[in-house]
Formats: sequence, structure tokens, C-alpha cells
Amino acid sequence: MDEVFHALAHGVRREMLGRLATGELTVGELAEPLTMSLWAASKHIRVLEQAGLVRRTVDGRRHVCRLEPEPLASAAGWLRFYERHWQERLDALEGLFRADPTPGREE
Repeated sequence: MDEVFHALAHGVRREMLGRLATGELTVGELAEPLTMSLWAASKHIRVLEQAGLVRRTVDGRRHVCRLEPEPLASAAGWLRFYERHWQERLDALEGLFRADPTPGREE
């Protein structure tokens, strides 16, 4: 799980995952819209691979990447456990705002 959150911590890698959600892409296709070299894109892909989020296959000179969603499901499950705590606090805050009108504000 640490590797998954590490991989998700960088915007470039999140963007790559989002694009891979629509289907397989080569390393070149993943790097194309980004302002980085193939080498730099490949480093980001390696981080995603280490986290189990991406699987890369080699077909001749083409390196094709595809999304592996299972680690994301595990991370989402972990976050859902804590969601009820966030929701309870947000609900309590909303209750405070509703119960205590701002001075000078007409209701």
C-alpha cells in the first residue's frame, strides 16, 4: 500500500493512470502530451509498475502499458474505512453553521 500511495503522490503518474484507464498505451504515447523525455516518462512508469498499478509488455521495440486496477481498489477500501470519520466531522461542522447564524445575517 505504501508503494501505491507513493505512486499516486505525483501528478504525472496520476495523469498516466487516468489515460491508461481508457486502454493500453505505449510508453511513447504516455509521454507524448507531457513535457518530458521518454527516459523521464519511463522512470514514472517504473514507479507505477513497482506499485503494481501498471503492467508493461514488450512487443519488439514497443513497450505497451496497461492499467492494473486491483491495487487502487485496495487503497480505496483503506480510505473508505476512514471516510465515515471525515463525514461525521463534516456533518457536525454543517450542524454548527446551521445552528449558529452569522451575526447581521437575516434568515
